[in-house]
Amino acid sequence: MHQLRTVRSRILLGTCLSLAAALPVTAYAGDLTGSVTDASDTRALQGAQLRIVELGRVAEADRDGSFRFADVPAGTYTLEARYVGAEPRTQTISVPESGNLSVRVVLGTDDSILVLGQSATQASALSRQKAADGVESVLTRDAVGQFPDQNVAESLRRLPGVNILNDQGEGRFVSVRGLDPELNATSVNGVRLPAPESDVRSVALDVISSDSIESIEVKKSLTPDMDADTIGASIEIHTTSAFERRKNLLTAKVEGSYNDYSDKLTPKGSIDFAQRLSDNVGISGGISYYQRKFETDNVEADGWDVNDDGQITTEEVNYRDYDVERKRLSANLNFDFRVGSSTKLYARGIYSQFDDQEYRRETSLKLEDAGEITGTGADLVYSDADGEIGVQRSLKDRFERQRIRSLTLGGETDSNGWHAKYSVSYAKSTERENGSIDPANFERTFEDEGLELGLDFADPRRPRYTVGGSAGAIADFADPSQYELDSVQVTGLSASQDEEWGARFDLGREFVTDGGSFTVQAGAKGRWRDKSYNLETQYWEMDDLTMADLVGGQTYRITDISPVLGKKVVRQFFNANRDAFELNELDSLFDSTVEDYSVSEDVMAGYLLGRWDSATLRVIGGVRYEHTKNDIRANTVTLIEEGGELPDGSEAEDDTVISVPNQFKRNYDHWLPSLTVRWEPQQNLVLRAAGYKSLVRPKLSKLAPRFTIEQNDDNEREGEFGNPDLKPYEAWNFDAGVEYYLPNNGALSAGVFYKDVKNFIVDTNLEDAGTYDGIAYDEATIPINGDSAKIWGLELSYTQALRFLPAPFDGLLVNANYTYTDATGHVPIDGDIADLRKIRLPSASKHTFNAALGYEKGPVSLRLAGTYRSKYLDELGDDAPEDRIIDNHFQLDLSAKYDVTKQVQVFYEWVNINNAKYYAYNNVGARQNLLQFEQYKWTMKFGARVKF
Repeated sequence: MHQLRTVRSRILLGTCLSLAAALPVTAYAGDLTGSVTDASDTRALQGAQLRIVELGRVAEADRDGSFRFADVPAGTYTLEARYVGAEPRTQTISVPESGNLSVRVVLGTDDSILVLGQSATQASALSRQKAADGVESVLTRDAVGQFPDQNVAESLRRLPGVNILNDQGEGRFVSVRGLDPELNATSVNGVRLPAPESDVRSVALDVISSDSIESIEVKKSLTPDMDADTIGASIEIHTTSAFERRKNLLTAKVEGSYNDYSDKLTPKGSIDFAQRLSDNVGISGGISYYQRKFETDNVEADGWDVNDDGQITTEEVNYRDYDVERKRLSANLNFDFRVGSSTKLYARGIYSQFDDQEYRRETSLKLEDAGEITGTGADLVYSDADGEIGVQRSLKDRFERQRIRSLTLGGETDSNGWHAKYSVSYAKSTERENGSIDPANFERTFEDEGLELGLDFADPRRPRYTVGGSAGAIADFADPSQYELDSVQVTGLSASQDEEWGARFDLGREFVTDGGSFTVQAGAKGRWRDKSYNLETQYWEMDDLTMADLVGGQTYRITDISPVLGKKVVRQFFNANRDAFELNELDSLFDSTVEDYSVSEDVMAGYLLGRWDSATLRVIGGVRYEHTKNDIRANTVTLIEEGGELPDGSEAEDDTVISVPNQFKRNYDHWLPSLTVRWEPQQNLVLRAAGYKSLVRPKLSKLAPRFTIEQNDDNEREGEFGNPDLKPYEAWNFDAGVEYYLPNNGALSAGVFYKDVKNFIVDTNLEDAGTYDGIAYDEATIPINGDSAKIWGLELSYTQALRFLPAPFDGLLVNANYTYTDATGHVPIDGDIADLRKIRLPSASKHTFNAALGYEKGPVSLRLAGTYRSKYLDELGDDAPEDRIIDNHFQLDLSAKYDVTKQVQVFYEWVNINNAKYYAYNNVGARQNLLQFEQYKWTMKFGARVKF
């Protein structure tokens, strides 16, 4: 079969080359090359469009401003250059009968700089979007600086169809067109980024500082030369190059950040440089550091149900007081070389480190076994009469470090109509905890002691509790000496590692005709990935230890949750008295063993495409082949309670853990055709259409054969299984859109998209006895491939610099975009794949909207930005009312800048002006019931940027 595919590929390549060679070609003299810069000779203008009018041939400027027309016949021509926000410019050129011609093209005027400020960054992004092959949105480095964004994820939410999922009020995962972040792929300098976390493929982009990037391209449609592992979008991050600038650069930025809750001022600083060592050698890079301290007030509830009396009850309510400190260190270093006029070489490296220190003080009310429940509606009283109420006071003291690093060596060569690209790369991501207390639990159980806990859910987001009943119970509830240690869980080691080696080679040959040019291109790429997770957790116990000597203060604002444990005293006491604690070996062994896994994933890919370019039409069609091979390892772990039956048929005398390693191997392949059409029937009007097939491989953590079985003394077995047989998501995608580029720096665009996704993955709960991979169970949770899902939607965008207005309003800029997404699928009911219910796909918001109003004139620059996303499904429940829903989110941010001199700029930023909150709920009992609520208040930042 493999030989047959090889023969087919060779026949196809030979046929394309033969057809291309048969095209009518004239004798040509040489290449026309050149560069495009702004009038101040400060920066190369990537995305500028160059057209030889008489020949109808078109080219776009690369990131260093360079362009090339191969095999141009001798003669005199008109060269036209266009760039959004600048007047078109034409110049006469004469191509000699032998040799090549190099020209420099200048756009704009000295008093209309195309490289500074909001208007310039808008022009740059629109020019690159216009020049793109498929559907694409672009965010440039300077555009990032126009918003008060703290990381790359927050910067991306300003683009059409893009929004983010927050963690502790800070943007973390990127959602494109309202879809799950797992359906995106992320790369830096062409290298797919592995994920630091153990359980996902998606990369949390809060690890990367927005100061480390040159631009971000969100590519929503694919061509055959691109990795096919995305259904949402391919997010491509680029760091700087010295050749993007015509002049050397050295800037420093110093900033202070203040959070209203934490009442702390924290620093941020960065240095960036770009230096040409010669005409053919350049170096660029930068380093940034950001420390942020903030607080979060959180309340969560679980176990909602409607009892026989019609009361809507909860089994547990948790009040959580977070103090968080995050530090982000990012650095990048880039070398660029030119070898003659035909070859460019580069080396690009990036390093990001994200430290997260979290203290969480918690008071939990455990009501599952409460006795009498009185009251109606949202105001209920839970009693310990003929039942029990548990109260838990706990502390989490967790330090986590994530690191991402990548290195890419590569280049490209253009010679005599041949174009080659080549690179090798290495990327590694890690997440590590070592010694976190997660958590320390102190508990008190009230049983027939006269305790009454009132819960008032009149405000479902901020429930209040009251303590009543007997005087003794009330006193004991508030007495820290009444709470005895249950356990101190210590994360001895939590180590996730994900690394990938890569290599690629692309070769294309351009054939020039009288009406345009036809390119045949082929390429190959290899990716070798290894991901592993190792958990070593320990449960430590100590008799007669209460929280009396470990009490601290709360900073919680929703209600009084005292007494609470001190942030640092638990660790200090544990370290000083380690010998007095006893290790619970069984629980430690069980939890440590069930989480471990390792997966290798090798992807070998090849493609063949044909490309037609003329003055108005671009067509790219071809096919990509990807072969995936997995080697997956984990453990089958069985916990048998005392009295249960052991595998040899004997009875367990004690609780027993049995662990057996397992291994699975698999491989599969995909043929992925695509067709992209870009038509420009008139200047400034672009129509696009794309159809392509893509895939998203399952989460490696769900593939891992982590088989966990808990068997009680009645030999009832409850299992949780990974599924190494999961198929990848497969999708047929269609995009169509129209873009009109307005005079004076603006654009109107509209697009539609449709996706038909097969093999969507869902977790299913099986409640009937059965077997999985030869393992018997009575109940089990297993991820499976579900039915197909349909996704369709609409994108609208409007961007405009309002220069046509009378002064002083001619400094206004507007930017607005809206995306509608309808994403639905079907999941089994009670594990029965023949009985399905319709759902909105997880993390899929129906509506996303971004708007910004800017003003820029003279030394003043202002920007007010709002982002909105509608509610979405976060997790599936057993039925629709139990589904976890994340409520809609709207956030308002402000930035203001003032140029003191040409070298010094001061700025002020106000993040989350409206105190946007996080709210998750379900609909048990036909009402919204709290699952999680968080509030963070606003953050203000101020500082200065200096150019040297």
